[in-house]
Amino acid sequence: MIRTGAFGPDRPIRVLIVDDSATVRSVFRAELGAQADIEVVGTAPDPYVARDMIVKYEPDVVTLDLEMPRMDGISFLRKLMAAMPLPVVVVSSLTPANSPVAVEAMRAGAVEVLCKGEAAHSGSGLRGELVRAVRAAAGARVQRQIAAPRIGAAAAPALVRTTNKIIALGSSTGGTQALEFVLTSLPIDTPGIVIVQHMPEHFTHAFATRLNELAAIEVKEAEEGDAIVPGRALLAPGNRHMVLRTSGARRIVSIVDGPRVGRHRPAVDVLFESVAEYAGANAVGALMTGMGADGAQGLKSMRDAGSWTIAQDEASCVVFGMPKVAIELGAACEVVSLENIPGRLLAACAPKKGAA
Repeated sequence: MIRTGAFGPDRPIRVLIVDDSATVRSVFRAELGAQADIEVVGTAPDPYVARDMIVKYEPDVVTLDLEMPRMDGISFLRKLMAAMPLPVVVVSSLTPANSPVAVEAMRAGAVEVLCKGEAAHSGSGLRGELVRAVRAAAGARVQRQIAAPRIGAAAAPALVRTTNKIIALGSSTGGTQALEFVLTSLPIDTPGIVIVQHMPEHFTHAFATRLNELAAIEVKEAEEGDAIVPGRALLAPGNRHMVLRTSGARRIVSIVDGPRVGRHRPAVDVLFESVAEYAGANAVGALMTGMGADGAQGLKSMRDAGSWTIAQDEASCVVFGMPKVAIELGAACEVVSLENIPGRLLAACAPKKGAA
């Protein structure tokens, strides 16, 4: 089941707010209800009330807290995605202690996770982000969560010998599921990987830790000076940009502060531009699911520098925003379904026949 729609003044995005705090429900209702293209159809204090309201009001998007009475948000999310899949934006307190729960929310099917914090009681910190996330979720392709055939790390073809290639990946909305699929489908001798995924601070460490448990390759949240080596994937930390640098004969990453680029930090464009500069034809890039345009120009710079570049196709994207812009710019050498991205990355990295 996929729920999408053409939204506008005559067809506002219908939102159900699920949170056990009456204050938060009131703040979110006021913030979202002030938008001309959004209609709050109801609020629910717990998943049991939410279940009945979903059946009654048929919302396009649900905002969901994770810590609630009677049933926790993760359990409710799993039941919802199995029976009646809807775009869900999780809005919860993301701290180092509970960020693994947020990772589970994404794996269970949440389109995006936002940090509630103290801002939830005033609306100031979430203004814009909450509205943006709801709009992105409304256009998301959400499917019933069932087990699907996977390439699998054990079945993925080995490269036989190491190349000097590196792989750069960028994603946003829907990217956590896409990255899990890609990284768990790659063999242990895959060339070094650098990744930007739009997500909050604290979340990236838990996400990398989870991926490291699932994948054959090592996955870690990047730190200043980390080397890019075969069998390792480096994930940009939340709220910091990551760039490729060289140190003698080694390729390393540098973690830098700086202004947001296209509202994002980390930004895919920042990483991809550095990959174009320092790796050029020795890089392979893939831009995957996400709202907006981040990474499109960077992927174009990579292609212009001689990199092989890939854009995820519309049918397999949760949100066909970033790849769409890249395709329109002529940034992609090929357009590939998510299922085929791991194989195409490996093919682009494989040593050429007759090469020394």
